[in-house]
Amino acid sequence: MTIGAVLPVKDTGDAKQRLAGFLGAAERQRLALTMAEDVLQTLAQVPRLSDIVVVTRDERAAALAARHGARVLTEPSNDGQSAAVERAAEALDRDGADGLLQVPGDVPGASVSEIEAVLAAHEGAGGDGPAVTLVPSHDRRGTNCVLCSPPGVLPFAFGHDSFGPHCAAARAQGIAPRILPLPGLGLDIDTPDDLRAFIARPVAGRTLDYLRESGIAERLLVTDAA
Repeated sequence: MTIGAVLPVKDTGDAKQRLAGFLGAAERQRLALTMAEDVLQTLAQVPRLSDIVVVTRDERAAALAARHGARVLTEPSNDGQSAAVERAAEALDRDGADGLLQVPGDVPGASVSEIEAVLAAHEGAGGDGPAVTLVPSHDRRGTNCVLCSPPGVLPFAFGHDSFGPHCAAARAQGIAPRILPLPGLGLDIDTPDDLRAFIARPVAGRTLDYLRESGIAERLLVTDAA
């Protein structure tokens, strides 16, 4: 089965607005790019992925994609995560891919072993027919990874409360979704509490290095102490 990975990255200049009360604009942009690079590096180390597609109109994100051997699908406008993944699904379908693995750019704790676990679970989920495997966010409200075959079988509905709609959409297609909670993929970084959770179970990589070297990790500890 040929599976293409999809990483949507919106304009990083306006990234992570829910962290705006804690981080400055430059810090949020740097964090978004650093997290996306960690995710890209992880995907690039999964040999079973036939392709990595970064959907973006951000020049910095496109440069990261090129650095890690991913191809760039340029968006004409910022139409949201669902539209970005749909665009990639159409491209992968045209290329003859059997399935699509979507991972967001803000899960720097995701590991190669977790991606491989998703792929293995999916292989046993659908046999020769359509299949959907979902990794929920840690609060089970969002969807932090979607693996579907064929690429366009699932109507995408990304957002803060997408997990329920994705499960319902799969069932509406006659597909029983495989649910696979995973700690690294499940932790998307949107709030200071998410940063604290990430630092509490440190995962080596650029994101952890940046949080420590920039002083953000120390500021989180000071905030906790206050």
